[in-house]
Amino acid sequence: MATLSFDTHQFVKTLEKRGFTQDQAEGINEALKDALTVAEVATKHDLRELEYRLTLKLGTLIAAAIGIVATIVKLL
Repeated sequence: MATLSFDTHQFVKTLEKRGFTQDQAEGINEALKDALTVAEVATKHDLRELEYRLTLKLGTLIAAAIGIVATIVKLL
């Protein structure tokens, strides 16, 4: 998963310059940090890996289905 670099000290200072108290700014900073930590963002690489795995599974299922149909046809 992707990692995001974030200067929390600068973020708090910016909020304080905009009129937030230090306590408010630190609270917002903490909430944002928690939200960014919890969020799992899929990267293009993650999606390519998932697509590859799904393609393999689908190919396996199709091959199995063809084998089953061929067996049924032979039995008839």
